[in-house]
Amino acid sequence: MLDETIITETPPLYCCYGHVGQQVRVPITGNRGKRILHGALNVGSGDVELMVSQEWTQLTHQLFLTQVRSHWRGWNIVLFEDRAGQHTAEDSLDWAARLNMEVRLLPRATPELNAMDHLWRHTKRDALSNRPTQTMEKSACDACWYILNLRPQERLRHAGVLSGDFWLTT
Repeated sequence: MLDETIITETPPLYCCYGHVGQQVRVPITGNRGKRILHGALNVGSGDVELMVSQEWTQLTHQLFLTQVRSHWRGWNIVLFEDRAGQHTAEDSLDWAARLNMEVRLLPRATPELNAMDHLWRHTKRDALSNRPTQTMEKSACDACWYILNLRPQERLRHAGVLSGDFWLTT
């Protein structure tokens, strides 16, 4: 499974504590900084490959495909991706073919089928939410470290692969 997520300078807010009857202030800087976190998850082993970029273009997607191929050198790779323009671009599909990777596009508007989407949700909630952003680089590193510090079985559980009704059996 391959997917990307955007890490913004304003982190997700799931909860906030304050005194009863008083409005809680949540600081928002107004800055629009962001980083793109690219991820590929092996749904059989729980192994993961990550990359952080400042933008998400066909070129950064193709660079990540090269990184994935290098990480799983010699493997028969079948990537399940959503239908984002960077994934469906002819140059990206050609590049994947040159890297000897098979690309399968998931149906439109079905993020629940992409295990990486579930892993992103846990990552944002557990590693980034409810705390101020110090720097974009630190937030991106915190997200990466959260995922990398999970045991492979934990990654698969968070991604929904071990749920018993995961749509893609390995």
